[in-house]
Amino acid sequence: MRRRGINGNHRGHRAVAALLLCLFVLSFAQAKVKPKRRPAGDNRVYLLHADRLHYDQRTNPNAQIASGNVSFSHNGARLTCDSAYYYEQTNSFEAFGHVNMRQGDTLHLVSDYAYYDGDDMMAIARRNVVLTHRKSKLYTDSLNYDRLYNVGYFFEGGKLVDGKNTLVSDWGQYDTEVKEAVFNYNVRLSSPTYVIDTDTMYYYTNDGMAHVKGPSVITNQGNVVHTNDAHYDTKHERAQLYGRSEIQNGMKTIIGDSLFYDSEKKISRGYNNVLYIDKENKNMFKGDYGMYNETTGYGEATRNAVLIDYSQKDTLWVHADSFKVYTFNINTDSVYRKVHAFDKVRAYRKDVQAVCDSLVGDSRDSCMTMYKDPIVWQAGQQLVGEEIRVYMADSTIKWAHVVGQAFSTQQVVGTTDKYNQLSSNEMMAYFKKGQIDWFQAVKNVCSIYYAEDEADSTLIGMNDMQSDTMRMYFTPQRELYKIWAPSAEATFYPISQIPAEKKFLKGFNWFDYVRPLNKDDIFNYRGKKKGTELKATPKRQLPKSKYNMGAATVATKKNQEAAAADSAKNAKTTTADVIKEAGKAVADSVQNAVSTAVSDAIKNTATDAIKNTATDAIKSASSAVDAALPATENSGSGAQTGESLKPKE
Repeated sequence: MRRRGINGNHRGHRAVAALLLCLFVLSFAQAKVKPKRRPAGDNRVYLLHADRLHYDQRTNPNAQIASGNVSFSHNGARLTCDSAYYYEQTNSFEAFGHVNMRQGDTLHLVSDYAYYDGDDMMAIARRNVVLTHRKSKLYTDSLNYDRLYNVGYFFEGGKLVDGKNTLVSDWGQYDTEVKEAVFNYNVRLSSPTYVIDTDTMYYYTNDGMAHVKGPSVITNQGNVVHTNDAHYDTKHERAQLYGRSEIQNGMKTIIGDSLFYDSEKKISRGYNNVLYIDKENKNMFKGDYGMYNETTGYGEATRNAVLIDYSQKDTLWVHADSFKVYTFNINTDSVYRKVHAFDKVRAYRKDVQAVCDSLVGDSRDSCMTMYKDPIVWQAGQQLVGEEIRVYMADSTIKWAHVVGQAFSTQQVVGTTDKYNQLSSNEMMAYFKKGQIDWFQAVKNVCSIYYAEDEADSTLIGMNDMQSDTMRMYFTPQRELYKIWAPSAEATFYPISQIPAEKKFLKGFNWFDYVRPLNKDDIFNYRGKKKGTELKATPKRQLPKSKYNMGAATVATKKNQEAAAADSAKNAKTTTADVIKEAGKAVADSVQNAVSTAVSDAIKNTATDAIKNTATDAIKSASSAVDAALPATENSGSGAQTGESLKPKE
């Protein structure tokens, strides 16, 4: 048993302990201050039992020395030990060896040594200290437990174990009444599924909530969170992150003023200045609200929402009122997704701009479709239609389709009132390995093109051509080798003799006032002027017939097609030249505008979808603009193939 002089040693020990306690309390200024509730009635410390009790005037004259199954009691608490110094005059004692203090059925303190002051109701425990409160255990070598406040303080390192959670730090306190633990310096909260590292943490053992303050890192199943202010529900794995927090998962990062994640429901939400970055696919999202449900695969983004793609040389910016992602047959082999961008879609890239009412991407057929008054611009070219679709295969453009009232316009360089124009019911372009294979304008094909003098590029006249269908075929080297245009009619007007009514095709409009001017202008919606909106063409229904087409009718139709083919072979050379020149222009425009711009733009996100659709549409615009290059007035029908139609070298 340890022995010491009672007056000097004991009083010195109390002074040092009091000083340390004061310093520690000051360091926890943020802790709640509660009024002392000193129990009424008898406040004396009682020595209940000792196998042996004696005095030693030489060693400790003011203490009763107790040994063997020593037991004390004080205000509802009972303490046992191997031996003790009992200071009856100061209402205190020192306990040695197997020290155990119990308070009711919920609190148990064990240590190798303890000093207890009955007047202040303070227990100072040292070496191998374990404080057990209900299902929580606090391990440390130095603990001061204040029974007036029901708070235990440690300052030489401690560990709190609460179920599956383990919390360690250099300094800390634990309030057994409100079940709140406050930890400082080198704090780590860990469980089988997550780890939290911080400098300050508030932990509540009753509900498993943890609140971190200051620079903190949370690691959870591949996610790494950086935050300065977070609340974490350790029982349900729900996180509330504030103060511009950041979540990283591999090459993907999300940043926001407020982020919320429910691990059980697998739903995440972000509010205010939300930024999502995908470094792998080189795209990002900005907005003031975003959510995603991992279980259903549903996600949405709104409030100043912007999709940004920087995978190419120039960055593409796309804005819409709302973006939504729908996943079907999730977690199956037949899973597919649809991406919707709707209301006032506007896109900007230096070389491509586009607007439409809504956009839908479908992963089943890898199709991206622009709906309701879509317009696409590239340099001085403009393309409109009722719908513009782009079909992909392995991130490469397969074919593009402008559906309904397809109209391509190009402003003639150096002029303000002259435009090359091409219109038809539909326009299609087909690709192989990203290269244009063949192009087609279908039904009611009309073209206006201003011809230039090759010597000085001055305008010499205007070509006006009509046909029912136009097809152009290309080699892998982008050379035109075949053109097909039945019933082509072409008229050339000298530049000074162009009739005013012939300068514009039916349906012509120049929407430069709608065009996004820069990445900031995508937020400034400007609609078409009243009366210029496209009115959807009603789909014609085939008349119901009581009888099927007979074999004789089919044969007659085939004979008519054969006659048209023979007539095409006999068409005048001038008409063939017109189509040939138009085909050359289409070859270059379609290849450059579509193959390069579209295939470059289309990547992995809804942003890519808009980008692809836009640039594909521009391809048709370019071809439309250059579709008429005749030099004389001609009319006839025919198909031209072979050497006579190859571009001159």
